[in-house]
Amino acid sequence: MHLESTGKKFFISLGLFFAFFLTTLILAPMIGPVNIDLVNALFGENLASRNVDAEIFFLARLPRILLASIAGAGLAVAGAVFQALLRNDLAAPFTLGVSSGASLGAVIAIRFLGVSATGFSLVPIAAFFGSLLAIALVFGIVPNRRGELPAPVMILAGVTVNFFFAALVMFIHYLSDISQSFQIVRWLMGGLDITDYSTLLCISPFVFIGIACLIYFSRDLNLLSSGIESAQSRGVDVIIVQRVGFICASLITGAVVSVCGPITFLGLIVPHIVRLIVGPDNRILIPASMFFGAAFLIICDTFARTIIAPAEIPVGIITAMLGGPFFVWLLRKKL
Repeated sequence: MHLESTGKKFFISLGLFFAFFLTTLILAPMIGPVNIDLVNALFGENLASRNVDAEIFFLARLPRILLASIAGAGLAVAGAVFQALLRNDLAAPFTLGVSSGASLGAVIAIRFLGVSATGFSLVPIAAFFGSLLAIALVFGIVPNRRGELPAPVMILAGVTVNFFFAALVMFIHYLSDISQSFQIVRWLMGGLDITDYSTLLCISPFVFIGIACLIYFSRDLNLLSSGIESAQSRGVDVIIVQRVGFICASLITGAVVSVCGPITFLGLIVPHIVRLIVGPDNRILIPASMFFGAAFLIICDTFARTIIAPAEIPVGIITAMLGGPFFVWLLRKKL
């Protein structure tokens, strides 16, 4: 009876969150400073030559909205997993220094590398390798205790890496000229302003494969959330679950940040909102956070690109403005 009830809750919850995501995905491309005829954009003549509605829909809005859905899903799932692994409600995708590592890589690329000989920007590649460096440093700092990764030490290692890389970012920023300084500040705000689909193909494997692995281990994450000893007594391979969880969540975060910049607080806000609705069971929480995170970032970005149109606000500013008060509320609730 209990299994039947859990299965029913699983499908109802995911169905509702998926419906909400699908609704935002359909409506968002039609919202913007310029009204478009959706029928003409999708089925009009001369799609290959001069259909303005089609150009706005397929080149300006759709790739950006798809990137928002991928980035939002990845950051939300990473946040839920970090909170489970670290057994800390205030944990977020950037807790282990992944964002500061990616920021350092991006700043180095902007200051010293610029673009490649073919005109391709090296910033996303450098940012991704910076995130990998941060992950390696954190795992190198944390001592193994019978192969386990102690959560308090992981958090302290992440804070240390965050501060160290942030200092290097400020130092390189100080050495930059005005043009480079503007690019650095703009990248650090976080944004989704893309007009191509190749970017989506670059980050999608990291995000979707990572999410699939984390969903697969969601039952073990439930047991691990109650304590390492309790999980071991129930047959959980704590070493494997911890390493897969931390590495997959960090790679998802690194892939997203390398393209979008640091979009803060989303990985903190979304899992908590979803947890209030569906409860703490990671078998439901992780996939539900995926759908709600995607919809949440689509909504934030739609607001960011329309509120002061034709100008745009970087979406990282919107999520930070929402996340600050939410973090204070969450902190007071914990106290």
